Parts: sequence; structure tokens; C-alpha cells
Amino acid sequence: MAIGMMIVLGVLVVAFILVMFVVGLYNRLVELRNRYKNAYAQIDVQLKRRYDLIPNLVETAKGYLKHERETLENVIKARNVAYAASQTAATNPGDAGAVKNLASAEAGLSGMLSRFMAISEAYPDLKANQNMMQLTEELTSTENKISFARQAYNDSVMAYNTQREIFPSSLIAGTFNFAPAELFVIDKAEEKQAPKVSF
Repeated sequence: MAIGMMIVLGVLVVAFILVMFVVGLYNRLVELRNRYKNAYAQIDVQLKRRYDLIPNLVETAKGYLKHERETLENVIKARNVAYAASQTAATNPGDAGAVKNLASAEAGLSGMLSRFMAISEAYPDLKANQNMMQLTEELTSTENKISFARQAYNDSVMAYNTQREIFPSSLIAGTFNFAPAELFVIDKAEEKQAPKVSF
């Protein structure tokens, strides 16, 4: 009877250790998933700031760039597309399609902002406008913050994806449907650069 009790006790101890190990791996995956979602929220804050700056920038330039109406409209359209993609991605930062759409929309917006800034360079009165100088300075600062936030997000996604792919975490990830997260990558080389805003 004592040997049987020892075997049962041994099995219970091993089962308890195994359950605690699984719980630990599960909790680690949850922690890493929450980290990348928080990192995305930081990107979202900076994107919102940029989306709020763009209409002010365009409005300030409107009086000077009367012959560039199409460019101004395209900047606002690109901003609206990026804003909509941002809202979709914000509801589920783990959705690979939403993050890819946002990266594509952001690349388009960056390209339009670069064109806008290049055109505005040709207007000395606009370059000297105090409000325009302040807005472009804020935009530059925001672009830098977006870049840092995107790097932190990608680092968090990489840590999460690595953890979910290594054994034995991969078993837990598969069992509990921990889907891979998507990196926030801008595809085209010329759109990887922040818009030039030198005044």
C-alpha cells in the first residue's frame, strides 16, 4: 500500500510540475502578445498626432500653393486612407492583413508628404511662414517618434514570434491559437525615409 501511494504521489507531483510548466509557457506568450499590442498602441498615438498635423499643414500651405491644388488634395486623400487603415489595425494589431494594409497606406502617405514638401520648397514665402515652420518641425519630430515606436513594435513582435516558434512553446501556441504577429515594414526603399521637411 505504501508503494502504491508513493507512485500516485509521484505521478501527481510530475503532473503538477508539467501543468505549472505549461501555465508558465502560456503566460509568457500572453505577456509577449500584450507587449507587442502595447507597442502598437504607441505607434497609433504618434500616427494620430501626424494625422492631426497634416490638415493644418495643408491648410497653411493652401494660400501659397494655389496652383498645386491636386497635390494638396492627394496629401489629404493619402492621409485619410492611412487614417482608416490605422483604425482597422488598431482594433487588432495582431491581424497580419491589417498591419500590411497600414504599412502600405503609410508608405503612400510618406510619398505624398515628400512630394508636398518638395513642391513647398519652391515657395520662399511659404518657407518663411512661421506657422509652416512650426508645423514642419512638429511633423519632423512626429516622424522620428513614429520611427522609434515602429522599431519598438517590431522588436516586440520578433520576441513574441520567436517565443511562439521555439519548442516546447510552439506546442502551447498551436494548442491555444497564438497566431503569428506581423512586422510593421514599409516595402519601398524611397518610402522608408521620413519625408524631408527642411525649411
